[in-house]
Amino acid sequence: MAEIIKDESTAGNFIENFITEDIAEGGKYEGKKVHTRFPPEPNGYLHIGHAKAICIDFGMAEKFGGICNLRMDDTNPTKEDVEYIDAIKEDIKWLGFDWEDRFYFASEYFEQMYEYAVELIKKGLAYVCQLTPEEMRANRGDLTTPATSPYRDRPIEESLDLFQRMKNGEFDEGKMTLRAKIDLASGNFSMRDPVIYRINKISHHRTGNDWCIYPMYDFAHPIEDAIEGITHSLCTLEFEAHRPLYDWVIANITAPAKPRQIEFARLGINNTVMSKRRLRQLVEDGYVNGWDDPRMPTLCGLRRRGYTPASIRNFCERIGVSKTNSVVEYSFLEHCLRDDLNMNAQRVMCVLDPVKLVITNYPEGKTETFDVENNPNKEEDGSRTITFSRELYIEAGDFLEEKVKGYNRFYPGNEVRLKSAYIVKCTGCKKDENGKVVEVYAEYDPETRGGDTPDGRKVRGTVHWVDAENCLDAEVRLYDNLFTDPEPDVGDKNFIDFINPDSLQIRKNCKIEKSVEGAQAPMHYQFMRLGYFCIDKDSTPDALIFNRSVSLKDGFKKK
Repeated sequence: MAEIIKDESTAGNFIENFITEDIAEGGKYEGKKVHTRFPPEPNGYLHIGHAKAICIDFGMAEKFGGICNLRMDDTNPTKEDVEYIDAIKEDIKWLGFDWEDRFYFASEYFEQMYEYAVELIKKGLAYVCQLTPEEMRANRGDLTTPATSPYRDRPIEESLDLFQRMKNGEFDEGKMTLRAKIDLASGNFSMRDPVIYRINKISHHRTGNDWCIYPMYDFAHPIEDAIEGITHSLCTLEFEAHRPLYDWVIANITAPAKPRQIEFARLGINNTVMSKRRLRQLVEDGYVNGWDDPRMPTLCGLRRRGYTPASIRNFCERIGVSKTNSVVEYSFLEHCLRDDLNMNAQRVMCVLDPVKLVITNYPEGKTETFDVENNPNKEEDGSRTITFSRELYIEAGDFLEEKVKGYNRFYPGNEVRLKSAYIVKCTGCKKDENGKVVEVYAEYDPETRGGDTPDGRKVRGTVHWVDAENCLDAEVRLYDNLFTDPEPDVGDKNFIDFINPDSLQIRKNCKIEKSVEGAQAPMHYQFMRLGYFCIDKDSTPDALIFNRSVSLKDGFKKK
């Protein structure tokens, strides 16, 4: 189970308070085990917004010693796929939650849903309507005008016959629907005789061609909850207006249980999109390299980028639960990842843009070793050995030919500390025919082993390096926000117009210390001075690939 960093400000949120009241003495569910469910639609991959719902659904059950089901909401066969089902299960397990043996499909209840619909028709609470979708919209009415349907008073026996024939496939799609008979003048438009069944002649991934009519989610959802004995059906805020319909369905069928629906605000994060339809467009139109592209907000994308289950659960815990929609800064998600990786990631040195550093007064052919901490925050992680020799690699950006104010790294005449090794003084450089620096020269002070200065002199700059004689080549992928606009899909914006052309930069021929040899995904590292990185799934022993998970700079803390 992933560790949660508890933020006391979120203790006792309104959902907890409702559940506490319900199970208290004399409450609605006194003596009952709290039973929740997570009901994703298998038409895409889960994203960070779903992580919040998962943490609430499973977390509330854990908190009250209850249980949580995993249920695939497969009532719409249009874009459902087994690939998504497998991915959803993997993501939930990765986050650290377990549904045990309570894994269900909404399609398991199709026969019962059909019987409940027949029950409503027999009670005079549902009827077959022949308005087309366009006609239904035209007859929807407004706040002062009721909706209308010429089929509302259709005889019960006629509706029963037509509904049976709909089930038998006698009518084309769009020709008929089954509507609940509630209130055409209701101020809540979801109660104006909503459609509860439609004709859809598409093969279902589980039931094949057994059905050509499918229940609408607002009808199916409360029935599924009731059949499974759910006590608290936790939903995002857009279902608040649908709660009266949820309660109406439960009240008017012979439901085996009476679940309570509670709504909470969904998660919004800036500089990204969370709509499955938009995420699918990014994948299918080739703007990203699949659902697990590390720039995607999908859980598989975040996992590939280097996010950990603990960081995401902590993020969800610390943003809290509210009834007001808001947008969380992406930098806070990054902040939660830094908190975790700072404590758990092994430190190594890697040079992304290498230039040769030659220590001219260091003996040729000599190599010495240094033992350095793997992680200063975890003594149990021990140490590793790095080597030092006459020729090293440093970052090209760590050398300037002329000093610039505030620059404390390599320039002729300046002393620099090589991390964990020696103090060296820059003596110059060598350029190629195009004026590019190809070698930097320095002399080391043998009295400063380990980077110490016995005489107390001050050395302001410290740079990382790798031994040119004992390092590995690597490809490093630097990721940034996928969108340049904080709200790329708000209003009339075309979110595609705001794709960040610099969201992925690939650095080849990077140099990394040999201690990472044999590392496999998803191992995490802090590349000293550069950020936190992880091994990519495409990495091989002969072709190392690292993804930058997050930079070292914490913009959230700065704010």
